[in-house]
Amino acid sequence: MSASKIAALFPGQGSHAVGMGADLAGEFPQAGETYAALDATLPGLRSLIEGGPLDDLTRTANQQPALVAASVAAYRAWQAHTGLTPMVAAGHSLGEYSALVAAGVLTLEDALRLTRKRGELMQQAVPEGVGAMSAVMGDPAVVAEVCAAQAGVVQPANFNAPTQTVISGEKAAVDAASAELKTRGLKAIPLKVSAPFHCALMRPAAEGLSAELHAAAYGPYLFPVVANVSAELVDSPTHTADLLERQITGSVRWVETVQTLAELGTEVFIEFGPGSVLSGLVKRIVPGARTLNVGSTEQVRAFAL
Repeated sequence: MSASKIAALFPGQGSHAVGMGADLAGEFPQAGETYAALDATLPGLRSLIEGGPLDDLTRTANQQPALVAASVAAYRAWQAHTGLTPMVAAGHSLGEYSALVAAGVLTLEDALRLTRKRGELMQQAVPEGVGAMSAVMGDPAVVAEVCAAQAGVVQPANFNAPTQTVISGEKAAVDAASAELKTRGLKAIPLKVSAPFHCALMRPAAEGLSAELHAAAYGPYLFPVVANVSAELVDSPTHTADLLERQITGSVRWVETVQTLAELGTEVFIEFGPGSVLSGLVKRIVPGARTLNVGSTEQVRAFAL
């Protein structure tokens, strides 16, 4: 198989773990350089990744840049070991920043600074207890219809799989939507989250990050990246900042993103970084899809197409 058939995937929040990527940093110079850049850009975060505690690593402002570092380290180690370059990439929410680093669009340092600020602003946007998120199992069209009928702010945040949609917004509106969805035979499960991500309540975060997003330097794309908010291929830096800003309040269109990757002729989806959440979603979206995970030294060394 040629690299022209590989799609690189990068995970978002929730895939983190204490120690993620630490073995890679000790085995592959490219991963070690990634963690050294993290240490220089955001001092103290590397030691938090390596030794915890998990509660501190889980904080949004820490977790976001930490996952970028771990995912990029895995990607760079894999690329150095195999000599391969994917034909296309995509990242789930936060993971889009990792995809842009892999594609050469953002420097690692800029991505780390932006995601640290992004995490801080997203956490500050909504007072604790005001917002909520729930995972809904069932027809996404029904989910969207019920959300639109609510009086408060509630909207689909993540279209994760054909029958899994996460809703986000004001707690009362999320609870009301969940109750209505249950009467229609759908299952709604409250999520333990620190803020209601990817909804209109995140507008202060989008506005707060706008200037820094537009001030960042965006290089040429080594390969295209499918954007979360449009589910379309992006291969020019012209609108990258706008897409990242819109992503904060917009839905993560992951089902359409994976379908776009499949339509391009992807034969193997490789998830770089800790966990295997995206691999599981891919298999639900494209039955029979081949997925691989690269997040440890063992997985890099054992890699084979």
